[in-house]
Amino acid sequence: MRVSKNSVVTLSFELSDSTGKLLEKSDQPISYLHGGYDGIFPTVEEALEGLAEGGTVAVTLDPDNAFGEYEDELVRAEPRDAFPMDGIEVGMQFQAGAEGSDEDLVFTVTEITAESVVIDGNHPLAGQTLLFKGTVEGIRPATAEELVHGHVHG
Repeated sequence: MRVSKNSVVTLSFELSDSTGKLLEKSDQPISYLHGGYDGIFPTVEEALEGLAEGGTVAVTLDPDNAFGEYEDELVRAEPRDAFPMDGIEVGMQFQAGAEGSDEDLVFTVTEITAESVVIDGNHPLAGQTLLFKGTVEGIRPATAEELVHGHVHG
């Protein structure tokens, strides 16, 4: 079987930055529903199309095809008293609405002063060119239920 629309693809992968620094490596293979279901970066999905088990890809992802460009307007300083006095630390994350949007974003606390808390709604890899290397570990037809739901089960 080859990777094609409506197949469940299982792959191991490594994600590196443009300098070759390893950012993430799959401890266990991941599975996604192939064919435009948003389970993996579209550029990677295109590269996997037609591969058989054991096939490999190496895809360079520019920011627009990965986590987007870094947006300065997603960084903001909020009044310190809008946060709990105890327990907030740099690196903590929380979900909140973005200004002018109905969408919730994950914000990361990047700085804490006596007067303010600086939060950043950008993905940590926003603005970066990335290298995705993957190996197809398995391919199977998707079940009817997976196709209806648009994602892999089990």
